[in-house]
Amino acid sequence: MLFTQIEFAIFYAIVLLFMVVVRSNNARKWWLLGASMYFYGYWDVRFLALLAFSTIVDFYVALAIERTDDPARRKRWLLVSLCTNLGVLGFFKYFNFFISSAGAILGPLGLEVQTLNIVLPIGISFFTFQTLSYTIDIYRKEIPACRSLRDFAMFVAFFPQLVAGPIVRARDFLPQLDSLRPLSFERGLHGFRQFTLGLFKKVFIADGLSGFVNSVFAGPELFDGATVWLAVIGFSIQIYCDFSGYSDMAIGLARVLGYDFPENFRMPYLATSVAEFWHRWHISLSTWLRDYLYIPLGGNRRGERRAYINLMLTMLLGGLWHGAAWVFVIWGGLHGAALGIHRLWSRRSGARSNPPKHPVAAGIETIASWVMTMLVVIVGWVFFRSTDGGLPQALAVLDRMFLHPLQGVSWIHPFVVGIIALMALLHAWAGANVFPRVRRLPLGAWYTPVAIFLMLWAIVVFPAKEFAPFIYFQF
Repeated sequence: MLFTQIEFAIFYAIVLLFMVVVRSNNARKWWLLGASMYFYGYWDVRFLALLAFSTIVDFYVALAIERTDDPARRKRWLLVSLCTNLGVLGFFKYFNFFISSAGAILGPLGLEVQTLNIVLPIGISFFTFQTLSYTIDIYRKEIPACRSLRDFAMFVAFFPQLVAGPIVRARDFLPQLDSLRPLSFERGLHGFRQFTLGLFKKVFIADGLSGFVNSVFAGPELFDGATVWLAVIGFSIQIYCDFSGYSDMAIGLARVLGYDFPENFRMPYLATSVAEFWHRWHISLSTWLRDYLYIPLGGNRRGERRAYINLMLTMLLGGLWHGAAWVFVIWGGLHGAALGIHRLWSRRSGARSNPPKHPVAAGIETIASWVMTMLVVIVGWVFFRSTDGGLPQALAVLDRMFLHPLQGVSWIHPFVVGIIALMALLHAWAGANVFPRVRRLPLGAWYTPVAIFLMLWAIVVFPAKEFAPFIYFQF
């Protein structure tokens, strides 16, 4: 059941109607928990047991951690949570990946290995990280343990963010369950506005780009460099609008029901460094990796060399989190290397006492930094997208982009060109910070309902030619 399907519209209308009629906080929470379980079970009812298992283990582990002050016992209980969650995630998501990789090494030696027919539970990476952050925070004594299994289960399973984020922290969500959440016409309008924006990003832009992008990536050797560049830039926009569109819809749906989620995207293609890109892209994941991986590894507290190693390890594991394929590891390694180079450059340039730059020189430097950042990000997306054909497909795309740009057929798709131009204008507008109030679409402004109507009109009148599920559902 996707946010873009009529089945979900009916499901959500029923959920909302109950919330409006019933004024009991307990009844509402039971209702939302049941609705969330139905929503997840709609994909595959077998995986409800997996979700319940993860929830129950972490709920009681957290209570056990809080009940003792013995450091050894607290650590052992934390290891139970880590081993359980990472064990489940590793089996379902990475077992066949590592077996296949081992087979490639052992095959020439005459040794055969067999993979298993494993179905990946939808959203497993998201709810695993969400529950892990809870038990780690309890272990660090940063938050109290939740005393209600129902409330904790709702924190894990709340349907707007269950399958593709944002990765919500317990410290942000659990306190919202303590009191009756406000349902108001204003909150409803705020949520509807954000949901519509996300729906437009997903259905009109991301799905509209998918056909062209898929065709070019399926046979990059058939097209010339300009066409391949157009497809790669198109995918950069597609994945941004697809994933940020889902986040916008999730945040909007939750807001209508009275709950608030954190911001997950902040116009990442305005970034002038890879470090800034990760402050703007998938913020809930980047902060999770920082707080629960980079800092525990030592961060930058153990010297410069260790800081670079920690950056690389964090991004390699962050890449592997996205999928069980070497192209994701390469994508993470590319970003790790870029973060390390940026750190080295920043420290060395900051150590020099440079005189203030002329405004023109500063502007040129900013533009150059933006171009270099976007080049790293776009090349990284080539590997990220090449899950079908793996590394050979990624290398074929890069070959057409940089080494043989004049060979092949030219296909300059007008819709893709128009979307790229539209996104460039919107980002230039945001970067210049001109009329910021207009860009936020305030509810009281006359142009807000016009903009919402035009987005809905475009979705209905110009539907995508083929169905495209949310990209991040595979993670």
